Amino acid sequence: MAKKQRKYDMEYKIQAVKLAKELGGAKAASELGIPENTMYAWTKAAREGRLDAGPDSHTPQTAMSLAEEMALLRRQVKAQEKEIRRLKEENEFLEEASAFFAASRRKSAKGRE
Repeated sequence: MAKKQRKYDMEYKIQAVKLAKELGGAKAASELGIPENTMYAWTKAAREGRLDAGPDSHTPQTAMSLAEEMALLRRQVKAQEKEIRRLKEENEFLEEASAFFAASRRKSAKGRE
């Protein structure tokens, strides 16, 4: 009779990998009642970034993507600061134009009286 393969959810795998980091793979597998090769496969997947092992486990691949993300965010901040400066200048111009036209209207209204 074929052995029934159990399915484990992602949270269980993540917790198992954390336990394996604390106790070692063989001991963690024994305590959880799962095959050692399964535990080693999960820890390898976490190391390679294929298993999200939480915020405290960065792999070289995720570290690189974090650096790239930081560079992207810095470029976005610069672009937004530039846009803010442009909008402030436009706003200032429009306020001055509005004041000019309001004064012009008052002068023409006085002239009609």
